[in-house]
Amino acid sequence: MVVYRLNLVENILGRSHCPHCRKKIRWYDNVPILSFIILGARCRDCEEKISWQYPLVEFSTGAVFALTGVYFFSEADVVSWMQTLFYLGIFSVLIVIFIYDLKFMEIPMIVLWSGVIWSIAFYLFFDWFIFVPEAGVFSLKIFSGIIAGMASFLFFFTLAAGSREKWMGMGDAYLGLLAGLVCGWPAIVLAFLIAVSSGASAGIVLTLMKKKTMKSRIPFGPFLAFGVFLSIILFQAFPFIKYYFFPLLF
Repeated sequence: MVVYRLNLVENILGRSHCPHCRKKIRWYDNVPILSFIILGARCRDCEEKISWQYPLVEFSTGAVFALTGVYFFSEADVVSWMQTLFYLGIFSVLIVIFIYDLKFMEIPMIVLWSGVIWSIAFYLFFDWFIFVPEAGVFSLKIFSGIIAGMASFLFFFTLAAGSREKWMGMGDAYLGLLAGLVCGWPAIVLAFLIAVSSGASAGIVLTLMKKKTMKSRIPFGPFLAFGVFLSIILFQAFPFIKYYFFPLLF
């Protein structure tokens, strides 16, 4: 709904409505996934088909939120409540960017900058309450995030400017800024590796299926958003991964 209304420059706070007949959707027809199945993928009023995008995004969002709870939330740790809230917000931003760029080949900047502000606000909170001086300056989330964000931004900006946005869009450079800010250093390296490898794999598969050609443009934003999410989850689930990236701290 957010992706759809952002593209049409509509208010995202209003009641849900059918994009075909414009009639408001009843509350019992607005239950994620379940309503889609009960209605047979059609609007109750005009019987136009409902896109499979809706249940797929609903299921994916539920899965992402569940994984966030599993790896970050603890009832006994109040700080984990704030950490979980932070990642729920960031992952929501990344989901919107993922879908929007996939559909329209464009990064919604209002969503991206909302993610940047959200990150900075929470990092200042975390660093104020849980910073341990003995752990070094890189344990400061705001410092690590800014370093990784600027490095990522400059890399993608150079590619976009040098190729006149043929290799990479300028929006991807700003997404790189958000990605680095969220991941920090050196997790952004893993996010980048995941993004590049998954993007290249998708391009090869689409080319072999003749859905794309070697000259076709493929949005990079969805793969970078996926890389950010997966790297955060992997670093949390398997802490030993950080030792493979330890040399990057120097």
